[in-house]
Amino acid sequence: MADPRLIRRRLELHARMVETLAEGEAVEQLRGVAAAIAGSYRGGGKVILFGNGGSAADAQHIAGEFTGRMLVDRPPLPAVALADNAAGFSAIGNDYGYVEVFARQIRAFGRAGDVAIGLSTSGGSANVLAGMRVARDLDLVTVGITGLHGHRLAELSDHSVQIPAEDTPVIQEGTMLALHTICVLVDDELFGE
Repeated sequence: MADPRLIRRRLELHARMVETLAEGEAVEQLRGVAAAIAGSYRGGGKVILFGNGGSAADAQHIAGEFTGRMLVDRPPLPAVALADNAAGFSAIGNDYGYVEVFARQIRAFGRAGDVAIGLSTSGGSANVLAGMRVARDLDLVTVGITGLHGHRLAELSDHSVQIPAEDTPVIQEGTMLALHTICVLVDDELFGE
């Protein structure tokens, strides 16, 4: 049987992260990200999301929220998660190296005014950083979502949200909270009354 103290510690760790997130710079950062995405959509742009492992799953989840819906019934919004294309992803990795798997796809799909969202709990994933550099070179709006020490990703981002945690699972929980909040804000800006 699981130790209730362990359960409480994990829940308290999450609660502290959320409280710190709500009281810190994140509120304005999330507003800025949502405004950039809404502006891109108004201009005919799209959102491109990418990350590794759990961050790849988060990218897929949020691409689904934009193309499907979050809380309101509205038209689909164009969003793509770069890890979705397994054949292209593995071909690029095989032919050009794993560091290029996002950068090369951004060269293919990214257009000036699109929003590129790089997800990395550490902020140091070489392929995410390479993708962000290409996105900047192509004049995409860059958004980095990372953990407390993700300064490398933050430095490459026009908009950065640093989740106030060091524990990878807690950073991932905060990342999903931030991404869901962004979706709600974008919906409100584009389709709210």
